[in-house]
Order: sequence, then structure tokens, then C-alpha cells
Amino acid sequence: MSEKTIFLEKVSALFLENGAKAVTMDDVSKHLSISKRTLYEEYKNKEELLAAVLDFKLQNIIDAIQNIEAEKTNSIEKILIQDKDFEKFSSTNHSVFIRQLIKYYPAIFDQHILNMNEKISEVLLKNIEKGREEGLYRDNFNESLNIRFFLQIMLSFENSVLFENEQFDRSSFCAEGVTFYLYSITTEKGRKILDKIKSEL
Repeated sequence: MSEKTIFLEKVSALFLENGAKAVTMDDVSKHLSISKRTLYEEYKNKEELLAAVLDFKLQNIIDAIQNIEAEKTNSIEKILIQDKDFEKFSSTNHSVFIRQLIKYYPAIFDQHILNMNEKISEVLLKNIEKGREEGLYRDNFNESLNIRFFLQIMLSFENSVLFENEQFDRSSFCAEGVTFYLYSITTEKGRKILDKIKSEL
């Protein structure tokens, strides 16, 4: 593991535990026992560091999803196996961090969402192509639009008033989001496989 990876792991944990706004560059310097000069040589300000942390966490999730995509299972099973990874990308599992990003660093958050859309879309488009070859996914839907619908659902847990007072835990919410997406794109053959898998869970 490279020094930069170790650094970003530790900084990510610091931000996720304390929130995007609360942590200062001084905090990072003290927590990692590095000089402020060294820190500012690598990242000119906190905003640049936050962007680096988000890119790092997103790439970790993309790597995990791509590893699953390489496994010899059908396209539906791959998506269901990736359920926990989709849960992670939805808000990095820390609502305070995401909510502070949205409130205090909206430009950084918006760019993160655009980056997420680009990278997740690439993975899901390959999954859709494979699923169609297997006869599990329909041909008559807009791939790009459906992927964006899916991402919007998965991201809504943290920033929609519709879920603020409901008794949903994140795992259940994300599992239902994944299932909703799959039922919207599967063929009759695909739905039978999905029903069978869900009944065995």
C-alpha cells in the first residue's frame, strides 16, 4: 500500500467520523503527524483535499464492483452481489459527512455526483450489455436514463425529505433500490431468475 493510499485512508476516516465542515487542515496535520507545510504542498486547501478524499473513496468502490463484474455469474447475480457496494457509494455510509458536503461544499458534492455517474454508468452499461446477451434484460429501454434513475434513487436516502422521518435503515433502503432497478429492466426470463434469487435470500 502506497504512502498516499495510507494518507487518504486516514484522512477519509477523519472526515467521515467528524464531518466535512468540522475537520480543518490543522486537524489533518495533527492527526497524521505531518507538518502543515507538507500538507499544503500536496493540497492547496481543504476543498482540494475533500475532492481527493471523495475521488479516493469512489475509486475504491468502483474497483470492488469491477472485481465482481469479472466473476462468472449472470448479470442479475452480479448486481445483487454488488448491493453492499452500491450502499457504500450512495453516501459513504455517513449521513453527517454527506449532509455537510451538500450544505457547505455544494460545488464539490455536485462534481462528485457527476464523477460517480460517469464511473458507475460505465460499469452498469457493461452489465446491461451482458444481460441483454443473456436474454435477462429488455432491449426497449434507455440505458443512460435508467442508470440515472437508479443513481438518483440510491442517493435520495440522505437528501430527500421523503425519508427523513421514516424507519428505514440504509441496508434495507439500498436493497429495495437495487431490486426496483432490476425489476424495471428485466425480461420475463430475468424476472424468474430474480424472483428465485430473492426467495432464497
